[in-house]
Amino acid sequence: MSSGVIERGTILIEDGKIVAIGTDVAVPAGARIIDAEGRWVQPGIIEAHCHLGVAEQGIGSEGNDVNEMTEPCTPHVRAIDGINPRETGMMDAVQAGITAAWMTPGSGNVIGGQGATCRTWGATVEEIVLKEFSGLKAALGENPKRVYSQKGKIATRMGSAGFFREMFYKAKAYMRKQEVAREKGTDMPDYDIRLEPICAVLRKEVPLRLHAHRTDDIMTALRFAREFDFELTIEHCSEGYLIADQIAAEPRVKGVVVGPVLTAKSKIETANKEWAAAGIMARAGVLTCIMTDHPVTPVQYLPLCAALSNKAGMDEEEALKAITINAAKLCGVADRVGSLEVGKEADIAIFTGHPFDLWRTETVATIIAGKVVYENPKFR
Repeated sequence: MSSGVIERGTILIEDGKIVAIGTDVAVPAGARIIDAEGRWVQPGIIEAHCHLGVAEQGIGSEGNDVNEMTEPCTPHVRAIDGINPRETGMMDAVQAGITAAWMTPGSGNVIGGQGATCRTWGATVEEIVLKEFSGLKAALGENPKRVYSQKGKIATRMGSAGFFREMFYKAKAYMRKQEVAREKGTDMPDYDIRLEPICAVLRKEVPLRLHAHRTDDIMTALRFAREFDFELTIEHCSEGYLIADQIAAEPRVKGVVVGPVLTAKSKIETANKEWAAAGIMARAGVLTCIMTDHPVTPVQYLPLCAALSNKAGMDEEEALKAITINAAKLCGVADRVGSLEVGKEADIAIFTGHPFDLWRTETVATIIAGKVVYENPKFR
């Protein structure tokens, strides 16, 4: 995903990291050798937006920790406090060669909380976290409108936008009080646990990752980014392909995460979603990722989603990047994973063939941080 295809190559891993890669790598005596002759070896797949761990499969409400829908603004809640690393979706991901994912609160609130980039293998959250706070989740459109109109708090898109602005202006005022206190050497304002995550967005420490399907909601998101000068990713972006040029022209947009498309067009917002969307966005020059939004689409079908985007016109290499290095960039971990490069952590997927050839290709092994965490018993 960074320097083309290496035919008949070797990857040397030490202490969980790639220390050599190429066609003339010397294999140290005593090294464990994984014979991948004739196989397809690539960076571990990365799911750029899902609810793995926070929405546990097959458990129901007891395992559903996606949305803290007690009030419209919950930026202080963190996905890491709701992730169960032992839930069955994690193993489904591992067996599909998926080594990391952005695990996030849902879209029931206008500002929903802090998403984390995590690996898909480990006994505890502390073991799997790659970046604890890698994006602040927010939402426009049907979801917060539906939830809070029933509670008598927000009834319209105007109301959601107004609430969003209110919170961001409060955060700006809070930051200014901090600046004045530092300048004058006076006491800092009381710590505000709800405003601090918004301040992280305003300081461009993390992007705002904003759920928006329709063009009108996407344009509202672009207005927010310009008004408050923060970095933005557009999540779902179902109608983004209809205004791809306008999204591409906004420098504050870090990228888009398209999907899930492998579902029915189950609500008005998604009536115009198309498999061609990701390819159109990529050709417009926008950094593009593809999501399953697990459990909306089961996470193991992420390669299928990329394959169907490729079939609908997305360049094959761009479709592969959409589930590897592009996802690593948007999730804030491209310095560690997402491509096979010396110095990066050894998150690697081995397949019998091209991962888009779903009818014939199987996962041979999945390696996370240099450890073989899954071996298909058919190929041992």
